[in-house]
Amino acid sequence: MLWYNPSELSFRFERNIKKLRMKRKEEISNRIKIGIFGFGKTGRIVADEFFKEDHFRLEWVVRRTHKDHHKYATRLLGHEVDGAPIYSVDEVSPSFFQKNPVDIIVDFASARAHEHYMPAADCGIRIISAISKYKEKDLVDLKKLADKTAVLYSPNITLGVNFLLVASQILQKIAPHADIEIVEEHFRGKKEVSGTAFKIAETLGLDKDKHVNSIRVGGIVGRHEIIFGLPNQTIRLVHESINRAAFGQGAIFAARWLVDAPAGMYSMENIIADMFKRNIPVY
Repeated sequence: MLWYNPSELSFRFERNIKKLRMKRKEEISNRIKIGIFGFGKTGRIVADEFFKEDHFRLEWVVRRTHKDHHKYATRLLGHEVDGAPIYSVDEVSPSFFQKNPVDIIVDFASARAHEHYMPAADCGIRIISAISKYKEKDLVDLKKLADKTAVLYSPNITLGVNFLLVASQILQKIAPHADIEIVEEHFRGKKEVSGTAFKIAETLGLDKDKHVNSIRVGGIVGRHEIIFGLPNQTIRLVHESINRAAFGQGAIFAARWLVDAPAGMYSMENIIADMFKRNIPVY
């Protein structure tokens, strides 16, 4: 017959519970803290991807309007937990980033949003921008931020598109005399030409007005095709976003890399090209 002391058993159980709680608390405190600008269709999905990822902690969301003011983003995303309060951009002052510190700001808002987080660089907060329609002045502002902190700017932050950029440059060097056309397809409501398509044209040294072809039908999230026409063959490089979660996964990849990067301007294309050279797996 086994003998045990109920009090001793209870003490050990409580001690193990405390250890597990302390370990959990330490794991949470070591997570990369994320603040997000933008809570539209894509911003919501990106926020959800970060929330579900164990290496990150979604701290807050900033949106342009007062909609859902001070509600919890996690609740609006369908999670039964209070986290990531939503602030209006009107509430963002230089002291905001001192009171609500994060490791990285992820911007899926608009071309003007960076004007509100310029002071974040003084706090050492790193920046990821996935805005596709910057003007020259906006890019100058990003470079000013990069003098103080690490800034990663990619108009299309999906891994696939940036692989496409690298692969197309390699193919262009192999077949420099090929005819090249770019076809971009998006949902019917997207009025402007894809910033990603313009980026591809610029990277390949093509006139965007002559070599970018746009199609707007149905609910296509995003499809980019680069066609290389040779005398006896055609080569097509294609990337298609099936779900906007692809942008969230790209942002997560970027954040993992950026968190230890020194001040400077970076892009997903440069990072992936470097990883290819060194044969480092992307996933």
